[in-house]
Amino acid sequence: MKRVLNILRRASATAAAVLLLAAGVFYLSTYHPRDIEEQKIVSTGEEPVLKQGQKIKILCWNVQFMAGKNYVFFFDEWDGSGPDERPSKQDIAVTFGEAARIIAEENPDIVLLQELDSGAKRTDGDDQLERLMKLLPKEYSARTAAWYWKASFVPHPKIMGSVGMKLAVISKYRMTRSVRRQLPLMPNNPVMRNLQFKRAVLEAVFPVEGGAPFSAFSVHMDAFAQGTDTMQRQAEKVSSMLAEKEETGGSWVIGGDFNLLPPGEAYSRLPENEKPYFQTESEIKRLYEEFAGFPPLEAVDGQEAERCFTHWPNYGSKPDRTLDYYFTGKNITVSDYRVRSRGTLAISDHLPIIIECSLP
Repeated sequence: MKRVLNILRRASATAAAVLLLAAGVFYLSTYHPRDIEEQKIVSTGEEPVLKQGQKIKILCWNVQFMAGKNYVFFFDEWDGSGPDERPSKQDIAVTFGEAARIIAEENPDIVLLQELDSGAKRTDGDDQLERLMKLLPKEYSARTAAWYWKASFVPHPKIMGSVGMKLAVISKYRMTRSVRRQLPLMPNNPVMRNLQFKRAVLEAVFPVEGGAPFSAFSVHMDAFAQGTDTMQRQAEKVSSMLAEKEETGGSWVIGGDFNLLPPGEAYSRLPENEKPYFQTESEIKRLYEEFAGFPPLEAVDGQEAERCFTHWPNYGSKPDRTLDYYFTGKNITVSDYRVRSRGTLAISDHLPIIIECSLP
């Protein structure tokens, strides 16, 4: 009997060691960012410096991992029933060329991007930021990026492999600092918490000759967070971050995919089956109350609201809602805002948004 007990003890100890090792490997294969992290800047060091009062043009775009519009992915349908798992290599190549063409045509000073894959199985492990840089004019020599989804293996039946997604800022002008700021996470069990998105804000800091630094923020907030206060907490985090930036006296612009409807009539225009995924009073209302927002609210609720639509669901027939925005600091003067729909409808499920403004 004693021998049997010893065998059981050794077996239990072995099983515990195996489980501990497996837990350690799982933890190390997933992403665990700190609340605030410095990020690497890649540049020549010879970029020009922004000047006081300079007019700058910014293009912001969720590029949907360069997949193009020939698919309805499993995550596009609210119930996960979309038929497609990944884009083809051919469609990815075409989309890269088209995205680079639009950026070159618009010729912005700064580009804010969301949903760039890196090391993901579905896009063949490419670093999409580096691939895009090779297609852009040489003036875009400064860049920085930050992860917001990263895992060596996700055991979802339609993934079953690595994932990786980044925010990015590309510029013709010199950057001196890049900071990743973590947004509040969706509540989840410990396993899913390790595998889920770690939504974030990426801040690129630009020196300004004769003035205080200018910050350009790229952001991508959560989606499908119904039944939780995640979107409220993320909007509050962004608001407090921007308020703190205002207090320092610097200038700033934030742009990105907020995954929120504008306040007003937008909710009533949704199909009935999609209304449960949004609040009747949008969480982005707080940002509009505290900062200058674009598109302006009078535009999104006016007769030409369709001109403000930035999202074309892959299962839909045309752009049907606004999810992408800019907000600016009080000392930024905006001269133009628009959604670029011409020549972009087949590139991504989001349309690029463009703002022209002057530094203080």
